[in-house]
Amino acid sequence: MRYFMRLSYRGAAFHGWQVQPHDVSVQQTIEQALATLLRQPTPLTGAGRTDAGVNARLMVAHFDVEDPITDHDRLVRGLNAVLPRDIAIHSIRQVASDAHARFDATSRTYKYFAHTGKDPFLYPLSWQCPATMDWDLMNQAAQCLLRHSDFTSFSKLHTDVKTNNCVVTHAQWTPLGDDRHVFTITADRFLRNMVRAIVGTLVQVGRHKLTVQGFEDIINQRDRCAAGTSMPPHPLFLWSITYPYET
Repeated sequence: MRYFMRLSYRGAAFHGWQVQPHDVSVQQTIEQALATLLRQPTPLTGAGRTDAGVNARLMVAHFDVEDPITDHDRLVRGLNAVLPRDIAIHSIRQVASDAHARFDATSRTYKYFAHTGKDPFLYPLSWQCPATMDWDLMNQAAQCLLRHSDFTSFSKLHTDVKTNNCVVTHAQWTPLGDDRHVFTITADRFLRNMVRAIVGTLVQVGRHKLTVQGFEDIINQRDRCAAGTSMPPHPLFLWSITYPYET
């Protein structure tokens, strides 16, 4: 029996989603809770791998068990009772035996939050940026992402992926009011560190240290060393995931 789990987490306390040999991860923490409640090892497969410190408003993962779960809501309550406050399980439902949380996902959306002016209630889930940021110019540069598919310049070095190609369908900074902005980006897949590297390079455009053409040239160089500094992880959220069927 295969089940999809919908959950969210605050990433500050974890070394990313994926199980790590010497660090605490979100996946490992939930797997331990599942093993306790189901009384059997229960590996999880997530829709993606968020980096250390990155948050998820929505993560989807699947797991398999031999016997059907008769009370989904009871398992959700049990998991939430034993998991730390940083992780919340929202729902568990049975799916087709060949449904796959990672490979069936058709798109993922991330959001990166920023604000001007010191605000102790936004930190650290939003990045404090200079008040003089040129958001319009940053949006012009962000549109370059929709014209390209090879994002080697924004990928963490020495990863085990077979391709650095992604299809970006949306990339835009939008105002939230009260001197706050959010960068929203949607693609079929993302590379490790990709969003934070893109935002870091767009920040250079917004501070007039890089032109829009210079931003596109960086994409064409396919060289991580040419791009900007990776941004802090805590203002970044995995926001949504879409599937060709209802999850």
